[in-house]
Amino acid sequence: MKIFTLTCDRCGTIVAANELEQRRVMKCPGLNCQSVLQFEDLAADEREHFFENRNEYSI
Repeated sequence: MKIFTLTCDRCGTIVAANELEQRRVMKCPGLNCQSVLQFEDLAADEREHFFENRNEYSI
């Protein structure tokens, strides 16, 4: 199992990729940050790995 994360460009908050995969689009959880994060913001190889190993990344 690999750990993938995405960092918000505006506030620096780090979000787990499995949260993004589950929701696809979400508001950044950072304090007073209105940025929107998307699963598609992850690198293509990270998304592919996630799909190929979906059973390992359940919440």
